[in-house]
Amino acid sequence: MRLRLRNSHATAWLVPMLYAFGSLLLGFTLPRLTFTVLPGFLSSVGVNAAIGIYSAVASGMIALTAIVFSLTFLMVQFSATAYSPRLVVWIARDPVMSHSMGVFTATFLYAIAALAWVDRGGSGRVPLAGTLLVTALLIVSVIMFIVLLQRVGMLQVDRMLIFTADQGRKTIESLYPPISTPPSEDSTGIAQSACVQTLVHHGRPSILQEVDITSLVELASQSNCTIALVPSVGDSALDTAPVLRVFGPGGPILEKKLRAALRFGRERVFTEDPKYAIRLLVDIAIKALSPAINDPTTAVQALDQIEDLLLRLGRCRLEIGNFRDPAGTSRFLMSFPDWDDFLGLAFDEIRFYGANSIQVMRRMKALVNGLIAMLPEERQPALRRWQERLQFTVDHSFVDQVDRSEASAEDRQGLGSSHRRAERR
Repeated sequence: MRLRLRNSHATAWLVPMLYAFGSLLLGFTLPRLTFTVLPGFLSSVGVNAAIGIYSAVASGMIALTAIVFSLTFLMVQFSATAYSPRLVVWIARDPVMSHSMGVFTATFLYAIAALAWVDRGGSGRVPLAGTLLVTALLIVSVIMFIVLLQRVGMLQVDRMLIFTADQGRKTIESLYPPISTPPSEDSTGIAQSACVQTLVHHGRPSILQEVDITSLVELASQSNCTIALVPSVGDSALDTAPVLRVFGPGGPILEKKLRAALRFGRERVFTEDPKYAIRLLVDIAIKALSPAINDPTTAVQALDQIEDLLLRLGRCRLEIGNFRDPAGTSRFLMSFPDWDDFLGLAFDEIRFYGANSIQVMRRMKALVNGLIAMLPEERQPALRRWQERLQFTVDHSFVDQVDRSEASAEDRQGLGSSHRRAERR
């Protein structure tokens, strides 16, 4: 299980820079090749007309780039205030954003560079290749601008919820085996053996984003020891805080190799962090339930996606923290959230902030009852505890008997057609 995370921090500025350098390189080499190697490829466009075309393209790209910056700011600001600040990073790092900026910058710089070759040496001619290329760049810029406008439609709440849940679905599929897989054996005895090495974190607080499990298992197998990861993926590592511990009779492992198997960053990411997608969905739901917004329907839509993720998790084997070498010896230990952790993250805050919303309570009761009906028996006890807890919340949140009765019903739409009314009909 080896996953690699792309360096999206570098991509955000590296892509436009590559476009810019590429356009300047073409702007100063392509016309020269046309004049020296292919003199027959000179355009019949007049010098004044070429100057007007290049000048109009360059000035138009400046205005278009300003619009792109405005759209970027709008998307970031809107997502931070309407959904969750943690979603800002994913919207701002959309590859379409970087490539759009790169194409617009390349078109502007190439048009400026091409002006230097108009009427070169008093020839009264214009390189045909330059005219064709600036036209092609202009067409691509228009296409990228249309695609960018379509990306603004992603700010719709349903698309944001689906996008977030899709990331969680990918993580669950890549991490967990089916529930029929035997759980990892208890590692208490290994953890109680002698610790021969401790790797600590140095520097500012960072989030553990990724663990190269394959490399750590190989290192532990070569050194005849067992490596234990102290934090979980998504936890913050502080200065001098332990990150890895090495147990067993084997000798110490080079710290350089151990650190190479860990990746830290400034924020949580979806890779190898199965709780992060649910965390973002819960953030969107509780923000919608705040008195300033008061939008329980958005919370119900978030619960739709949360239910799907919990359904997938409930059908997976979550106890996977003990990784072995081909000989069957435990070599790497790390902690993963269990079923109770996922349920607490998914339900607790929404239940607290939506306790006075009939719509939210009805949807949560339908969610829990639906999971009870579809998941295996070993997932049932925790779900039944939450079933009782939700009813306790309803009983203590609604004084009026009619409201209490309505909130106790099960309704997948929140305020649609409850099972109770269907039975009466």
